[in-house]
Formats: sequence, structure tokens, C-alpha cells
Amino acid sequence: MALLPALLLLLLPLAALAVALATVLLGLPSYDIPPGVNQPAKLRLVLAVLLGTAALGKILEKTGLCSQITFGRYVRQGRKLGVDPKLFIWDLQFNKVPVRVYQPKATSDGRRRGIIFFHGGGWVFGSLDTYEKVCRYISRESESVVVSVQYRLAPEHKYPAAYEDCLNATIHFMKNIEHYGVDPANVIVCGDSAGGNLAAAVSQTLAGRSDLPRLRAQILIYPGLQALDFNLPSYHQNRGVPLLFRERAAFFALQYLNGDALHMQEVLEGSHIPPDMRLKYRKWVSPDNIPEKFKVRGVKPLRPTDFIAEVYETVKRFCEPNLCPLLAEDAIVHQLPESFILTCEYDVLRDDGLLYKKRLEDNGVQVTWYHLEDGFHGIISLFDYCGLSFPAGKRGLDSVVNFLKSL
Repeated sequence: MALLPALLLLLLPLAALAVALATVLLGLPSYDIPPGVNQPAKLRLVLAVLLGTAALGKILEKTGLCSQITFGRYVRQGRKLGVDPKLFIWDLQFNKVPVRVYQPKATSDGRRRGIIFFHGGGWVFGSLDTYEKVCRYISRESESVVVSVQYRLAPEHKYPAAYEDCLNATIHFMKNIEHYGVDPANVIVCGDSAGGNLAAAVSQTLAGRSDLPRLRAQILIYPGLQALDFNLPSYHQNRGVPLLFRERAAFFALQYLNGDALHMQEVLEGSHIPPDMRLKYRKWVSPDNIPEKFKVRGVKPLRPTDFIAEVYETVKRFCEPNLCPLLAEDAIVHQLPESFILTCEYDVLRDDGLLYKKRLEDNGVQVTWYHLEDGFHGIISLFDYCGLSFPAGKRGLDSVVNFLKSL
């Protein structure tokens, strides 16, 4: 580890070259490493790896060897680790959905809490192996049974495939909970980024179910919760901040919904939502509901755009709460369990989390909020990853563990 600073210095010129190459090949905007981020040189290296991967994937796609997404998955897939001295680990299927179960080996005085984890990756990337270290850490440190769910990915499997897989795996676990030594009154859904979206959607769906135990809590780690407004303050303040850029946020949402990124520019501009519908949801999706302290870095006024009915017809399911949980009615939101929300200052999705926090609190739901002032989107997914982890990511992961221990 002592060699890491020197290695970073050697790799920075290559990082700069990779960023420049990717920017030209992909036609992407300029990038921003905020001064408030800890270890900016390391983040610049992570950015170079991501953009270099995207650029090489684009080249491979143009040559017909493989798609850019397929290559990106290959690079990100991670690997299954060896035996863990403190955990039993099984690969199973819950209602035909692949899962990986982590169970502490130590004896327990009673039944453990159970955590159902949905990984991030924009509904397009991510796997059980990608989040192996994160899930092991949560299971070991919180002494909980963790079930990591491998839901189907877009664009091959469009909405609602991922949501249905997560819901079905969760229901199967809750109906067979006695096999895993888990307390049925202490089951938590958890996810980061797109996984946070799925956790929120599953939690809403189960809120009114009388045939299943009530969820004890939901943990949403920098979740994406709406696709109506990509012009909230955080989307402009952090539009060029890795690991998630404003354009990519819309790209991933469209891939999940339709299996392609057509009309991305219209969605970014807000032309995809009818004026009456935008007015209806303004009480929940509005910069007015975001605390002023989050606007000090500047707010770009939204310029009026003309509504395009043809575009709306292709994306109108963005208004479904199973896809955009921020739009759920109050009657559902007030039934939700105790919640934990983690947000990062340098994240386009920051305001999605802040808006949902307000909605939950307005409906009487107890919320624990943890904000990483020096955090960026995806920081927890880099935990213990090839020397590229960040102190803020460890703090964020520990805040999740501490919340779990408090339940």
C-alpha cells in the first residue's frame, strides 16, 4: 500500500490520455474533480479507467466484436473470492432468481436480522461478484444474514424485469425465512444507486401486504428515484463529476425502461413530461423542497422547453412508482418502514435522496440520514477495490452497519 501514491503519480499521465481519448471517441462533456473530494488524484485514476473502458468498448462495438455494454460488464464483473473464515456462503436460486447468501459462522443467541441486497450499476452493470466484498463486510460487521440478488439486467431485460426479480426473491426469502435463522420481524431491504431504486420500489410494494411480515427497514444508498426532472440543482452542480454524469443518469434510466437511449436529449431537457403532469408532481419533485444549503454552489434556472407528445408516449412509464418511487402516493409512503438514506454531496442523484427524505418525514416515517460531504456517486462500490477505495466510502459503509446494529 505504501507504493500506491507513487503508482498514482506514474499513472496520472496515462489517466489524462485515457480521459482525453474517451472524451473524443464518446463525444462526452468535460469532467470535474471537485476540490472537496478526498484523494482527487485517485478519483482521476478511477475516472480514467472507466472512460478508457468505455472508449475501448466503443471501438470493439464499431468493429463488431462485442457491444460496448458487454465489454463494460466483462471489465466490471469482479471475481468470486475464496473461503471466508467468518461466513458460510452459498449460491442459490430464490424463485428462479440467482442469489448469494452470506451467513455468519459464529453462534447466535437468537435469530439474526436478514438483509436483502440489490446491487447498483444503472440496471445495466453489476453482479454478485462485483459486490462480493461489500456484502461480506456488511454480513460480518453487522452479524447479519445477507442475501445478494442477481436480477436481470437491461437492455436485454427491460423494466419491470429487475424490479420483478428483486420482489420475487424478497418474497421467497420472507416465506422461507426459518431456513436461514432469520427473525421474520427484522428483515431489511438495502441497495445502492439503481439497487436503491429497486429497494424503494420493493418496500413500497410490500407495504400493504398482510400475508407477509412487515419489513423492519429500508436502506437506500444514493438512490435514483425519479426520471421526471434531470435539472434539479444536484444534476447541474455535479453534471461532470464521476462516477455518474448527468447524461449517463438519463442514459441508464432509458436503457432500463426501453432498452435503448433514444430521446435522451429530450429527456434531459424535460420535453418528455406533459405540463399538467409536471405541475401535478411539482409538490414532490421540485428544487423548492431542497434545503437552501445545497444550492450554494449555484442553481441553473430551468429554461422552458416545449412538450413533445411523441417522446412522452415512449417514456410515459417513468410516471409509474415501481420505476420512480418518488412518485408514490402519500397513502403508500406513510406505510413505509423506518428508513436510512445515504447521500453524497458530489452526486447528481443527491437531490433524489433529499426529496425522498422529505416525503418520508412528511408522512411520519422515521428517517436516519447520513450525508457524505466529500462523497461522490458510486463511492461505496469501490470499497476495498484494488487499492482504489476512499475513506468516505468506508465511513458510508460503516454508517450502514451502525444503522443495522441499532435495529
